[in-house]
Amino acid sequence: MLLAELLRQISGIHTDGFPDVEVNSVTADSRRVEPGAVFVAIRGSAEDGHDYLKQAEQAGAAAAVGQRPAPGLGIPYLQSADSRLAYAQLAAVWHGHPARNLTMVGVTGTDGKTTTANLLFEILRSAGVRSGLISTVKAQIDEQELDTGLHVTTPDPMDLQALLAQMVAAGLTHCVLEVTSHGLAQHRVAACEFDIGVITNITHEHLDFHGSYEAYREAKGSLFRGLSASPRKQGGLEKLAVLNIDDQAFGYLEQMTTARQVTYGFDPAADFAATDLQAGPEGIRFGLAAHSRAWGIRSPLLGTHNASNVLAAVAAAVEGLGVEMASVVEAVPSFSGVPGRMEFIEMGQPFRAIVDFAHTPNALKNALETARTLTDGRVIAVFGSAGLRDRAKRRMMAEVSAELADLTVLTAEDPRTEPLESILAEMAAGAISKSGREGQTFWRVPDRGEALRFAVREARPGDVVVSCGKGHEQSMCFGEIEYPWDDRVAMRAALAEHLGVEGPQVPVLPTRPA
Repeated sequence: MLLAELLRQISGIHTDGFPDVEVNSVTADSRRVEPGAVFVAIRGSAEDGHDYLKQAEQAGAAAAVGQRPAPGLGIPYLQSADSRLAYAQLAAVWHGHPARNLTMVGVTGTDGKTTTANLLFEILRSAGVRSGLISTVKAQIDEQELDTGLHVTTPDPMDLQALLAQMVAAGLTHCVLEVTSHGLAQHRVAACEFDIGVITNITHEHLDFHGSYEAYREAKGSLFRGLSASPRKQGGLEKLAVLNIDDQAFGYLEQMTTARQVTYGFDPAADFAATDLQAGPEGIRFGLAAHSRAWGIRSPLLGTHNASNVLAAVAAAVEGLGVEMASVVEAVPSFSGVPGRMEFIEMGQPFRAIVDFAHTPNALKNALETARTLTDGRVIAVFGSAGLRDRAKRRMMAEVSAELADLTVLTAEDPRTEPLESILAEMAAGAISKSGREGQTFWRVPDRGEALRFAVREARPGDVVVSCGKGHEQSMCFGEIEYPWDDRVAMRAALAEHLGVEGPQVPVLPTRPA
């Protein structure tokens, strides 16, 4: 592709006086620059891509894009008002604007977005709609499943647009995309041209990155503002915002967009309203009032909070995508959930063992309240809080567990370059503030494998042990190294050791006692 062709549809780039050159790739990673590449210099939290412009030139880059004034390179340098936005737009152009050939559904929120996105995808597939999915857990194109990374929900723009292009090439017509606040704030999804935006909730999370709840809310809200800003696709759907009427951010979000809106929730005023909710070990049941009619909804998903996720998916499918309610009612019971979300681990033990992804105060609250409904015995919680992330969560999550769990085991969860002992000390202070007693109601066990072993040994028949924070993830970060780790494997291993039966080995972390 010629550089002029690549740049023709990119806003905010000054191109006067540069020679046209042949381009064969686009990247924001200086290590991936090859002869003929366009290198986009992006300011990151740790490093600044502008510092690598000379390196990119020496590696054979055909041109570079950045926000700083011209750095005196021997290759064309294109200054942009926002190089992150330019990168997303370049990625879309490079892959042929695939989102313009798909009905794009963006699902965002603090908690529940992965479950909602996956359920909506399954509803569409059950209804015969050729759909793709990009979520925290996986990307799915027809029957092909692809890994979407270790700790990244919304992929890099070039990777994201490549996935969308694969969907178009496969003949798919719809894509359900899980969207994070980081992905929105960093313009990773800027060229996705969403037709429908879905919000689950906005609670405390990522304040380390955004700085305040208001800024975090603004990032989430930009998905809905974008519905108004982008034109309706030729022959496409009317833009639609699917909003949670029960959430504290509802009033804010409904002012963010002029797109058509549909609401869901437990409030009788919602367009899709839940009534008579029942939750137990077999899942949830509730009545659904919508379009002046009533339906019965049954789902094997655990916990009252999942009723909201089901409502969000149903509202998007029926109101936004035209799926018949009868088809939805039939599809919902067949969706058993997402790996690592309230997933039962069975090794023949006389108590329940669960792995869940809950890594925010609200999600932990939901997980522990759900665990309480599964037993007349005790709830034993195992979790940590990530390093180099929102510090306020550490205390808050420990406070939640001190109030809702009978026993709490504080342990590692991606400490990164922070001292794990310091993270656990902050968490312990939160537990103590809610009358937790160290050595009696809560413990600090730095090694996560040992923490699971401890929790399993403490469990009595009828109890529930729930390990939160890692869910489906396949690694844990210490320093700058990702060590293999799967909570589900580790839980099976701890149970097998306790029961004296054959099972997997507990993965080894650098915190493992000698």
